[in-house]
Amino acid sequence: MIRFAQREYTDEEIYEILVDPVREWFRRKFGTFTPPQRYAVIEIHKGENVLISSPTGSGKTLSAFLAAINELILLGKEGKLEDKIYVLYVSPLRALNNDIRRNLEEPLREIREVAQEMGYDLPEIRVAVRTSDTSSYEKQKMVKTPPHILITTPESLAIALNAPKFSERLKTVKYVIVDEVHALAENKRGTHLMLSLERLQNLAGNFVRIGLSATIHPLEEVAKFVFGFNDDGTPRSGLIVDVSFAKKTEIKVESVVEDLVYTDAATLSEALYKRLDELIEQHRTTLIFTNTRSGAERVAYHLKKRFPKYTELIEAHHSSLSRDVRLEVEEKLKRGEIKAVCTSTSLELGIDIGSIDLVVLIGSPKSVNRALQRIGRAGHRLHEVSKGIILVLDRDDLVECTVLAYNARNRRLDRIKIPQNPLDVLVQHVLGMALERVWDIEEAYTLVRRAYPYRNLSFDDFMSVLRYLAGEYAGLEEKKVYAKIWLDEKEGKFGRRGKMTRAIYYMNTGTIPDEAKIEVYTLDKRFIGTVEEEFAERLMPGDIFVLAGRTYEFKKSRGNRIYVEPKEGAKPTIPAWFSEMLPLSFDLALDVQRFRREIKELLDNPKAKQILMEKYKIDEKAAKAILSYFREQAKYSTIPDDRILLVEEVLEERRAKYFFHTLIGRRANEALSRVFAYLVSKKKRCNVGIAISDNGFMLILPREKRLSEKDIKSLFQLEDLRETLKRALDNTELLKRRFRHVANRGLLILKRYMGRKKSLSRQQLNAQTLLRLLKKNYPDFPLLKEVYREIMEDKMDIENAELFLNWVKEGKINIVFEQNELPSPFAFNLEVIGASDVVLMEDRRELIKQLHKKIMVMIKEGEEPKPPLPVS
Repeated sequence: MIRFAQREYTDEEIYEILVDPVREWFRRKFGTFTPPQRYAVIEIHKGENVLISSPTGSGKTLSAFLAAINELILLGKEGKLEDKIYVLYVSPLRALNNDIRRNLEEPLREIREVAQEMGYDLPEIRVAVRTSDTSSYEKQKMVKTPPHILITTPESLAIALNAPKFSERLKTVKYVIVDEVHALAENKRGTHLMLSLERLQNLAGNFVRIGLSATIHPLEEVAKFVFGFNDDGTPRSGLIVDVSFAKKTEIKVESVVEDLVYTDAATLSEALYKRLDELIEQHRTTLIFTNTRSGAERVAYHLKKRFPKYTELIEAHHSSLSRDVRLEVEEKLKRGEIKAVCTSTSLELGIDIGSIDLVVLIGSPKSVNRALQRIGRAGHRLHEVSKGIILVLDRDDLVECTVLAYNARNRRLDRIKIPQNPLDVLVQHVLGMALERVWDIEEAYTLVRRAYPYRNLSFDDFMSVLRYLAGEYAGLEEKKVYAKIWLDEKEGKFGRRGKMTRAIYYMNTGTIPDEAKIEVYTLDKRFIGTVEEEFAERLMPGDIFVLAGRTYEFKKSRGNRIYVEPKEGAKPTIPAWFSEMLPLSFDLALDVQRFRREIKELLDNPKAKQILMEKYKIDEKAAKAILSYFREQAKYSTIPDDRILLVEEVLEERRAKYFFHTLIGRRANEALSRVFAYLVSKKKRCNVGIAISDNGFMLILPREKRLSEKDIKSLFQLEDLRETLKRALDNTELLKRRFRHVANRGLLILKRYMGRKKSLSRQQLNAQTLLRLLKKNYPDFPLLKEVYREIMEDKMDIENAELFLNWVKEGKINIVFEQNELPSPFAFNLEVIGASDVVLMEDRRELIKQLHKKIMVMIKEGEEPKPPLPVS
C-alpha cells in the first residue's frame, strides 16, 4: 500500500528515538525539526520506504540521513559497528556528491565531539564517494575497508554491481537514498537506476528506499517508480511525504516594455537589461535563468558590457563550461562574492549555492514544475519566501506565463512522463546479470518486472533481448556484432560468454549518449569549453562567437577541435538561439486553450481588465496587452480555444501556407505535423515544408498543390497515427542520429573496445549500415523497436497527439477553415519560424511588426474578413 503520510511527529517524539549524542547535537545545532523531518524521520526509523517531495532548503537530505546516522551511532556506541556499507546514496550529479560528503562529514565530526563531552569515544563513521572520477587506488581501499556511507551516481552503481570483489560489499546495504528523483524519473538514467536497485535488492535482500524530490506530480506514480513492485505485480508499500507547499512562493509576470509588438529589438534589449540591472541592484544575489545555454552566455555578456560595475560580479554557469569553471562559480556564489549568475538548466538541481534572494526567468519556463523548481532556489531556508519574476518578451509568452503563474500559485502541476520498457537499457542489465552467474530465464524476467518502467514488459520482448545478446540474428556477425551470452531455451537458462564481455560491459555502460562535443582551444593550446557539432559545422574563419562570457574569433579546425583567438569587445557574427528550445507541457497547453476561451468570453465585458488583473495577479500593462492581442485576433479571424481548432490558408505568389492552431505543445505537434506532412507529400507528390511551435504548426506547399477544406479534414480522420509516423520517420536525420544513441546503449555499436575509443563519425557510419540491414531483415529487432519508441514516446508526444486527434474525430473540437490574405495575429510566431531569411532575433521582431501593421490597417478599414465557412 502506498499512502500519504498523515502524522506529523513532535520534536519530543523524534528526540526519543535519537541516541544521546545525536539528540544533543541536533538540539544545539537546529533546535527544532523541519516539516519533512517531522513526517519522515520516525517512519524511516521504523523501516518504511519513503518518498519526500519538498522545496530546496527544507532539510530533506537530513531527513533521509538522520535515521540512518542514528542507527550507525547506536551501533558505534554499543561497539557493534562493523566494516561494511550500511547506507548507499545515489545522485545524478557528480558535483552534488562532493557537496553531500562535505555536508555529512561535518555533522559526523560534531556528533563525535559531543559524545566525547559525554564521556565516551565513538568509532569514526566513514563516508566515501565512488564515481568515474575516483582513482583505482581509492576503489581498492574501499574493497579492503568499505565506507559505512557510500555516495555514488547511477552509472557507477551499475559498474559496482558487477565488480567481483566490491559487489560483495554491497550485500550489507540497509538504506538506499535516491536524490533528485525529479531529474531521473523522466529519462533513461532513471530507468537504468531502477534496474540497478532491483539487482541490488536481489543481492542484499530488502532495504529501506528513500526518494528525495523537488516539486513533482503525480506523486503516487513517482513513489511506485522509487519503491518498485512485488513479484505478484503489486507496488511495494511505502509513504509519501508531501511538503512541497511548506515554503511560500511569490511569482510575478512582467513585460519590460509597454508595447510588445512595436518595440524594436534594440529598445527591447535596452529595457530588458535596464530592468535586470534594477533587480540585481535591489537584491543581494540574483539567479537569472534563460531557456538556452547560449542565452545564459548572452545575458552575462551584455550585462557586463552595458554595466562595467558588473565585470567581476556576474558569471555564467551552464553544462558546456568546463568543470573547474563551474566549481569556481559555485564557490564564489556560496561565499557571496558575486551579485548575479546567468544559467540555463545546470543550477536547477540541488547544488548547494548558498543564499539567493531573487530568481528571474527570462521567457517562459514552459512547465509549472520547472518554474517552481527554479524559483524554489530563492530563499534557501524554509521560512524565507521564494521570490520569482518572469520577464516576457512577446505576446504568446505573456499569455502562457500568465496561465503558468496562476497554476503555480494554485499548485496545478504538470504530470511527468516516465519512459516505459526501454529495451536498450534492458540489454545492458541483462548482460550485467549474465556476468554475475547463470540465470533461470523466468527468474531473470521476474526480477526485471519488479522495476517500475518494466512492470508491463512482455515476455516476447524480454526473449528478443536475450536472443539478440546470444547472437541469434544472422548477418550481424559480419558486421562485427558478436554474441555476449549463451542461451539455452530448452533448459530455460542463460549466462555469460566470451573473455571480453566483462570489459565491454564496464566500458560501455550508462545511458547518456556521447553528444559530439567539439573542443575549443586558443592558439596557444588553452582549453576553453565545448560547442555542439551543429554549431561548429557552420563556422567560417573570421567568425566571432561568445563562449564562457567572452568573445572569440574562429581561426581553424583539426579533427574534433577548433582553434580560436580571444577578441575582447568584438560583435558576435554567429547567432546561437536555435536548437535548445524547451517544450511546453501538454497539461499547461490545455490550460492555455481554456484561458483563450475565458478571455474570448470577456472581450465585451467593460470590466475585463480588472477581472484579469485580480484573478491572474498581473499588472495593467500586461492585462491591456492580452486583451488587445485577443481583440485583434477576434476581429481579423477566429480565436482558437479548447473547442475550436483554427486552420488558416494563406496564399503567396509561389507557395500555399497552412497554419494549424493545435495548441498542444511542440512535442505533440512534432508528431502530428510530421505525419500530416508525410501524408500530404504522398498525396500531392511534392515536398512539404514544416514549421513547429508549442502553439501549432505550419505546412508549406507549392501554390499549385493547394489543399482543399476536404483534404484538411481528412487528415484528422487518420486511422493509425503510430504506424504512419513510423513510415514518416524513414530516412530522416532524426532516425539516424537517435539510432546511434540506442545502438550505443544497447551495445550494438561499442563506444569503446579493447581500450580504444571509437570516433563518433565511425560510430555514426556503422549505425547507418546496421539500420539499413535491420530494417530490411529484422523489422522486429529489439533496438529497432526501441529507437521508434524513444522518438515517438520520449522525444515526441505521440500519446497526447493521439488523444487530441480523437477529440477532433469525436467532435469535441470543431475545425474552422479560413482563407486569409495574411496570417492572423496568433499565427505570427509560426510565420516567423517558417521564414527562411530570418537569422537573428531582431529580424523576427521586425517581421512581426510589419505583419501587425498590415493587419491593423485591414481591421481599421472595416474590411470585414470573410466569415468562416460553416463546418459540417
